[in-house]
Amino acid sequence: MTQLQTQIQTDTWITATWDEYLQILEQPNFTQGRGYYFNQQMRIERAAVGANHADDNGIIVILVNLWGMFRGIPMRLFVNCSYRKTGIREAQPDASYYIGERVKLAPRGSSIVNLDENLPPDLVIEIGDSSLGDDLGQKRILYEDLGVREYWVVDVQNAKIIAFKILSNCGSERIKESEILPNFKIALLEEGLKRSRQQDNTEVGNWFIEQMGR
Repeated sequence: MTQLQTQIQTDTWITATWDEYLQILEQPNFTQGRGYYFNQQMRIERAAVGANHADDNGIIVILVNLWGMFRGIPMRLFVNCSYRKTGIREAQPDASYYIGERVKLAPRGSSIVNLDENLPPDLVIEIGDSSLGDDLGQKRILYEDLGVREYWVVDVQNAKIIAFKILSNCGSERIKESEILPNFKIALLEEGLKRSRQQDNTEVGNWFIEQMGR
């Protein structure tokens, strides 16, 4: 364990036991980091993110929230919430949602969400700037096993959104329209993301509302 502690690298997957992973998270250098655990490997990401990542995360949740409000869809948003299946897997996505009837079952409390006792979120969103390859690879498989219904990845560099629905056999499939947010076309959200490069959040939000009313 001492060797693992001294050589720990962030933003990459490292072989570790569950107990080692928990001990690393408790170290002062990593208490503010984002933790992932899957397939006997752990990944610690530094909590601080750049302006592009933060800006894209902000506009994406604004537009998704507007869609839910406009359509009258019950939704509950969690930002940087940790979901843990004890001893097996853990994830801390940039944003996650409980949607529809499952909003009533959304977890409460100040501790990490225990998936031994709670349902996983319906929608998970990761903002992929420096982590894009991993978001589309290992993390996608992690979220398949976590049991979410849809997984969206935001490609920050290219202002694109890659959306997947999670299949019943734990695989995933690309989608152009959300199934848990009826009639929500991914291309519309992507256009809002692109507009945010030149317009502020209010301008993009007003444009988005106009599109929903058509």
